[in-house]
Amino acid sequence: MSSLSDIEAVLAVARYSSFRSAATALGVSRSALSHAVAAFERRLDVRLFHRTTRSVALTEAGRRFVEGVGPALEEIKACIDTVSATRPELGGTLRINTFAPAARWLLQPLFLPYLHRHPAVHLDIVTDGRFVDIVKEGFDAGIRPSAAVPLDMIALDLGHAFRFSVVAAPSYLARYGMPTHPDHLSAHRCICNRLPSGRISPWRFSIGGNVTESIYVGPMTLDDLPVILDATKAGIGLAYVPAEDVADAIGTGSLHPVLAEWMPESVPLSLYYPGRRHVPATLRAFVDVCRTRTV
Repeated sequence: MSSLSDIEAVLAVARYSSFRSAATALGVSRSALSHAVAAFERRLDVRLFHRTTRSVALTEAGRRFVEGVGPALEEIKACIDTVSATRPELGGTLRINTFAPAARWLLQPLFLPYLHRHPAVHLDIVTDGRFVDIVKEGFDAGIRPSAAVPLDMIALDLGHAFRFSVVAAPSYLARYGMPTHPDHLSAHRCICNRLPSGRISPWRFSIGGNVTESIYVGPMTLDDLPVILDATKAGIGLAYVPAEDVADAIGTGSLHPVLAEWMPESVPLSLYYPGRRHVPATLRAFVDVCRTRTV
């Protein structure tokens, strides 16, 4: 008699097409997962996967097994969650993928209230500058700008929007002057922000009702927001950064906003997750917090 963990192991390898990625998602070693799947195949006396040094793919028997067992396992998990929901305290792990600024912005209004309401839950927040496939990477949900959410996902507007701001130190403005139009930036020193993909992040402005974007060459290229802010405060150049992350610096006068009237409208954030029948109890509880709290 095979255990649910054996079936989950097979389904994870099928989902990720990789023993390494599946092992990471399940929280076990690659060798342990490989041995478990191989033992399961021996008990069935059927090969479920074609394995090479570079790839893993389902056999025809494996495909039929996954198609038949996958929905049934979802039903079993749903029943377990239903029973677990009757416990006085919700437990387990909730994995959410987002980007670092959003994790900072949402810590107080969403993440901490969720943990206070469900102290036995482990909240695993992974910040990633690159956009990831949350299903393939083993996340329960993601938080990204609404326009970036895949169409096949269930999305919930978090009621939180962010916008960018161009800022400069008083010492920089005293030396180089205040630009009054985005076209003037080609004559200024702009600090470049390198994205995790290796691309340089463009600066976006709303000109004549249209949003335009340009990349400006400057004295430095950086990939860490705190370092960008330190360099900006030191008068090295202008920076294009999330407005929320410079609000305090603007308030104290260590940075000044530049070209504020040319900045595009704010960008809303959404929580999103797969549109499947089985939604983990930990995620359902987080959705409830998102719906009842003002971000």
